Amino acid sequence: MADSAIFTERSVPPTAVISDVHGNAVALRAVLDDIKRRGVERIISLGDVIGYGPQPLECVDLVAERCEWSLIGNHDFAVLYEPTNFNPGAEQAAFWTRAQFDAEPDEKLRAQRYEYLGRLRVRVTETPPGSEFSVLAVHGSPRRPINEYIFPDDAITAIDKMQSLFEHVDRLAIVGHTHVPGVFTDEPDFYPPEELGADSVYRFNNGEKAIVNVGSVGQPRDHDPRASYAILHTDRIEFVRLEYDIEQTAKLIYEIPQLNDWLGDRLFEGR
Repeated sequence: MADSAIFTERSVPPTAVISDVHGNAVALRAVLDDIKRRGVERIISLGDVIGYGPQPLECVDLVAERCEWSLIGNHDFAVLYEPTNFNPGAEQAAFWTRAQFDAEPDEKLRAQRYEYLGRLRVRVTETPPGSEFSVLAVHGSPRRPINEYIFPDDAITAIDKMQSLFEHVDRLAIVGHTHVPGVFTDEPDFYPPEELGADSVYRFNNGEKAIVNVGSVGQPRDHDPRASYAILHTDRIEFVRLEYDIEQTAKLIYEIPQLNDWLGDRLFEGR
């Protein structure tokens, strides 16, 4: 085993990790096609499959079909229960999304979709093959798995917060929620994909804890409009950015009065 590896070196199939699709089926289909092209068979989702975007039903159906499991995000929770602490645009989008579920004429399909949302878990802890420790998967943060944001600046401006978060991590956690990809380490520090070299790969190190944000499939907010996801290997994580037809998604948003045009505009700017 290499000195830098925290997993036992062996041939283990990788896992594609997606998050924050937000009802953007155009981006999701592009990502799923890319994952298939790379020969990655296992996919997991860190939540916020719906909310904001114009294609919530298609996204739920695709994630249910293609992902081994998904977590519940704050927007999934809002549609299933009630939106809390949402801005007016996000709240209106949540109610519109719920109306799309309710409008499904096929009673069995409507029930299946709601049942699927209701089964989404808050956290999952897995021990990958070849590893002697677990990987924690949450939508928000290790201590508040649905709603807490971990921002890149927290590595510098919120040291106590980061120390508290890492107390809930064995060695590795994977998260979404902020829509900003990168790796937090317990130094503490933050490494965005563009600082990881041309291959956008972060290799895990012995004696180090890491929290990895895989970014957003359907609504990136790091000023890069391309869809973001990650591929988790036993010794490293690889960030992937992928162009998709943003104009198509934006046009669908503009055609829905209950969705603020800003939700389409922001897709072009990645914010």
